[in-house]
Amino acid sequence: MGEIEIERLSGADLEAATDDLARLRIAVFAEYPYLYSGDAEYERAYLREFAAEPGSVLIAAKDGSAIIGAATASPMAGQKAEFRAPVEAAGYPARDVFYFGESVLLPEYRGRGIGHAFFDAREAAAREAGATWACFCAVVRADDHPKRPADHRPLDAFWRVRGYTPLPGVTTTFDWAEHGKAEETAHTMQFWMAER
Repeated sequence: MGEIEIERLSGADLEAATDDLARLRIAVFAEYPYLYSGDAEYERAYLREFAAEPGSVLIAAKDGSAIIGAATASPMAGQKAEFRAPVEAAGYPARDVFYFGESVLLPEYRGRGIGHAFFDAREAAAREAGATWACFCAVVRADDHPKRPADHRPLDAFWRVRGYTPLPGVTTTFDWAEHGKAEETAHTMQFWMAER
């Protein structure tokens, strides 16, 4: 592994990286707790839609020319209703909130501070946009989930160190197909929030 570079991608650079980013998302979200079966065309469409939203940022981690991690963020006002509505109902106007989408990193690069770099860059983007709050949501899984690996470490402690706490009772649902299942099913997602 070489030295990792962290950079914002936009415009033509983001468009050129779409296929690599789609593969990365599928690879990382295949793991527990998401267990996402993955669909390359859906991922490409998602990334194009994301890139078209004004104010969106994509932070890429590169080892040489290879993208080995990525994190996204965007003004909450531009998010779909299923993400925006629960936060607004909890008393946070969308215009004051920056939404952090995914943060994905290949396993062999974890534990090297890249996750913190992703949060630093997204929080900087939130401040630049004049947002007061930053939030994200994470899938909720039972502690005794049958597919939970014995060595699984939830990211809750990491998120708390960064200053984020769960918003009590503020959740949404998002549908995706898990491995071995043809049909998409609803998954509960818990919102976490921090003042920025």
